Amino acid sequence: MQSEFQIISDTTTRNLSVDISTLVVAGWAGRDRKAIEHHIEELAAIGVPRPSSVPLYYRIASNQLTQAETVQVVGPDSSGEIETFVFSADGELYVSIASDHTDRKLESHSVALSKQVCAKPAGRSAWLYADVEAHWDELLIRAWIEENGERVLYQDGPLSTLRTPRDLINGYLDGSAHSRLPDGTGMTCGTVGAIGGIRPSTVFEMELHDPKRNRSLTHRYTVEVLPEVA
Repeated sequence: MQSEFQIISDTTTRNLSVDISTLVVAGWAGRDRKAIEHHIEELAAIGVPRPSSVPLYYRIASNQLTQAETVQVVGPDSSGEIETFVFSADGELYVSIASDHTDRKLESHSVALSKQVCAKPAGRSAWLYADVEAHWDELLIRAWIEENGERVLYQDGPLSTLRTPRDLINGYLDGSAHSRLPDGTGMTCGTVGAIGGIRPSTVFEMELHDPKRNRSLTHRYTVEVLPEVA
């Protein structure tokens, strides 16, 4: 998937075209194992299979990555969730945002398939990971949905509750602390809980905020629901 990013660093802004040929969703990426186990048990109670390992890395078809402002889904049961999105190009690691949009009805049958059938909307701007790595835990992810015509806060939390990209990359590559994400690979890095419960919306707005530099990466997309026919 050819993606176009505006790279915003501390001193310059430039455009970068990246062919992301490998797309990975890192699931169960929280740092607190007790909280993860509690969430696993909650989902298991409603029929969602337990993960075979934690964290778990789902390979997603790279053509599911999109920077479009509208995505199409089958049926009314899908929803977005904000995640940081790291990708590598020319030996450099970058960070943007993406939504692990997921079919919640299908999730009880197969988590992997529920992720695969939905597009993964990503932002158009990114930062150098090196510019934020030292204060990564201070960064915040937020998302809003639209309910009854109102903009409603849906997710809000610090990245300190999630594993770092370096940790997730090392786990994915099963390597040392110096493992490097291969060029052309993109990975979403986990999410925070939904305020008021997981639910669908035809509008999803997301933000990665850096309070130290007082700047944000943002993206908004709408969902077109296609009929679910038998």
